[in-house]
Order: sequence, then structure tokens, then C-alpha cells
Amino acid sequence: MSEYAHPEVLIDTQWLMENLNDPSVRVVEVDTSPEPYKNAHIPGAVFWNIFTDLLMPDLRMNLDPTAIEKLLMRSGISSETIVVPYGSYPGTGAWIFWLLKTVGHDKVYVLNGGHQKWVAENRPLATELSNFTPTQYRAKAADADLRVLQAEVQASLNQANRVLLDVRTAQEYSGEIFMMQPPQGTERAGHIPGAVHIEHTLTLNEDGTFKSAQELRNLYSSKGITPDKEVFPYCAIGARSAYTWFVLKYLLGYPNVRNYDGSWNEWSRLADAPIETTDQGVVVDESQTGVSSKT
Repeated sequence: MSEYAHPEVLIDTQWLMENLNDPSVRVVEVDTSPEPYKNAHIPGAVFWNIFTDLLMPDLRMNLDPTAIEKLLMRSGISSETIVVPYGSYPGTGAWIFWLLKTVGHDKVYVLNGGHQKWVAENRPLATELSNFTPTQYRAKAADADLRVLQAEVQASLNQANRVLLDVRTAQEYSGEIFMMQPPQGTERAGHIPGAVHIEHTLTLNEDGTFKSAQELRNLYSSKGITPDKEVFPYCAIGARSAYTWFVLKYLLGYPNVRNYDGSWNEWSRLADAPIETTDQGVVVDESQTGVSSKT
């Protein structure tokens, strides 16, 4: 892992195995339902529900420092606790890494390979629920340097020194899917005009570990995502793009990356925000109802 720009933010399954009983380490399972957690989780892990603990009712990410404070205190996490988040979905750990960095938590690490690798190696799993004595926690104000807001994204359209990076699935990018299903009613599907598409899972090996630094550099540079540019990744609700922020900033050392956490959930609902869709390789500018270019 030393080939990465910041290998110190990664831990492997063996390190976690050896430190499961360390009271200064808190493992966190993050998912949309508590059922998988109840059935089998990494021993000692606490559970965070994506919908009720991390998102607002409108699916915006809850970045209120007070709300994050309460979640950390409830989980027995202090400012000195080593936090190791994971989930069943690829990239969950790196998303939570970004989230905790926004409030200044320094001791958060990403489990390379995550839950997938842990299970594949027949590491121990538990069914008993984990509870810890609540702590005191004082979160810092949200770090603006880790985020980019919608107005700046819109002002960046067609700027050569800035690149919008869509990390969703090909179906979401093309406009076939809005969030998790075909668009309904007034929902607008597609992508931000000019956005480069690189699905976030392309950064992973089959076992769930990160690809090598050279493979990652080749992946991004082949699409013009280079360190000299300012990069704004986005997805549906800001989680997969937070993962991509981690890959670019911590694994590759890109100096100017900010996560557009509003992502498609926000952009698509703004009447004056332009969108594009793709149809058989042709990019359609929905704001102009004409063909703008070919991919």
C-alpha cells in the first residue's frame, strides 16, 4: 500500500483482526437496513442507518455538526477514538471517512477490501448487538474545503481547468435511471453537461480492495482527470462521490478535489440547471431540446 499518496489512512483485515478488542477502536457498520447487521457483523461493530442517521428526509446528506456529534456520542466515540467504518456496498467506508473529516475527526481509517474481504477470509462475525457508554464529543464546523456547492458547480461548466466527474452507473449517467429507478413524473434523469463518466466501482479489484496507484492513475488520466485540474465528483446523493474524493485525494494525491454532495438529488430538481442525456452515443442537451455533441 506504500505506493499510494497516503497509505497511512488504509488498514487491512489482519490489523483489524488484531485490534478488535482494543477499546480505542470503534468499528461502524453502515447500511440501509439493520437486518444484515443483526444477522452477522464484525464483532464489536455499532450500526448506523443510512436513511435515519446520515440522510435528511429529502435524501440530502445531514452535515449538521450537532447531528454528527449526537451520532458519535451515541456510538461511544470520542475525539481520540479510532473509527473504522464499513458497509455491504462498495465504497461505504471511504464515504464515512469523508463525512467524519468534514467535522474534523482525525482518527478515521478505511478498511481495504471492507466487509467483502473480511467475509471472504472467514473472519469472525457476531450476532449480538453492540452498545457502548455514551461519550462527549465536540464537532468542528463543516470543513468547506471538502465540499463544492451547486452554484460553483454551475459556474464551472465549460471551464477547461475544472472537470465534473460523474461516478454513477452508466444507466444513471445516460438518463435511463433516476436515483434507483426509471424517472417518475417530473423527475429529470441524465447528467450535468460536460461531465466525464467513470463509475466508482472501476477503482476496485474483484476482492473489493483498491486497485494499484498506477492502475488508478491510468483510469482517471485516460479520461482527462489529471492532478493539474480541479475535480468535482458527484453521484446521486454524494456518497459514491465522497468515495471518489477519497481515491483521488488520499490514494493518488490530487491536490484540488471537492465533493459535490448535493449531487444529482439536488441538481436534477433545480428548474434552471441544465442536463444532458445520452441516446445511442449521442449527447442530448435537454435544456435546448437539441443534439449538442457526440460522445
